Amino acid sequence: MKRRSFLKTSSVAVVGAGTFRPAKAEAISPDTYGPTPSLNAYSFNDALLNGGMSLGNLFQFVAQTGFSAVDLTAYYIPGYPEVPGDQLLYEIKRKAFRTGISFSGTGVRNDFTLTDQEDLAAEIDHVKQWIVAASKLGAPNIRVFDGKAPSTGNSASATHQQVVDAFRECARFGARHGVNVAFQNHHDFLIRTEEIIDIIKKVDSEWFGLMLDTGSVAGPDPYGEIEKLIPYAVTWQVKELVRTETGTEPLDILRLINLLHKHQYHGFLPVETLGEGDPYTKVEALYQKVADML
Repeated sequence: MKRRSFLKTSSVAVVGAGTFRPAKAEAISPDTYGPTPSLNAYSFNDALLNGGMSLGNLFQFVAQTGFSAVDLTAYYIPGYPEVPGDQLLYEIKRKAFRTGISFSGTGVRNDFTLTDQEDLAAEIDHVKQWIVAASKLGAPNIRVFDGKAPSTGNSASATHQQVVDAFRECARFGARHGVNVAFQNHHDFLIRTEEIIDIIKKVDSEWFGLMLDTGSVAGPDPYGEIEKLIPYAVTWQVKELVRTETGTEPLDILRLINLLHKHQYHGFLPVETLGEGDPYTKVEALYQKVADML
């Protein structure tokens, strides 16, 4: 197959007339497989929002390029922020399936740093509603944010605890529906690597982890910070640029891939292109760079 090998000839034996039987089972070395490239739909944000690209067109492009999956942000599902009816969700799922594409995840907008408790409760309920939708789509995780409150760096603050409690409540709900809650470090309320790790440890749930945003890590050495966060990553947003002390610079893809192999990360690896330029050309180029190095 174009994107992955389904069976290796050494793993099956011919027995009788056209009967296949597995050979002796052997342990699979973690070095024999690795991350699976996915496309974050935000790469086509303008086209998806203005009607220039349908979800069906997106799925076809993703498959033709060579990706196995797409991270379908919920913004591009008609009716957002409201959750659509099952018929529409299942139709989207069918179109992806018929194109040979799976969902590596989905995501919503939310703010868990709001001070008004009714507003906060509404934000949590919003995430829960889309957790159910993610489950119906077959998406293994849903991306959430921390919030827009100014960062204080004080991990013992009341706002930090509020974010922990909100994440934990969503993770418990996600566990009941088979959906991981993935916090994206987006350089908003939580900025420092130590804060991010502290929050994840405090939530303390197998159904909660990090969507590691390579373009939003803080510190003079972005790759050093990325490496600290890899053990907590359940999915990614691999962007073209990384932050430095003086601004931004192009992502060193080979360096990132080497870190992934070093820490034996084997899940989906969504990539995303931003900024000026033809998104079709940019996505194809980024996919080829990543695929050649995996």
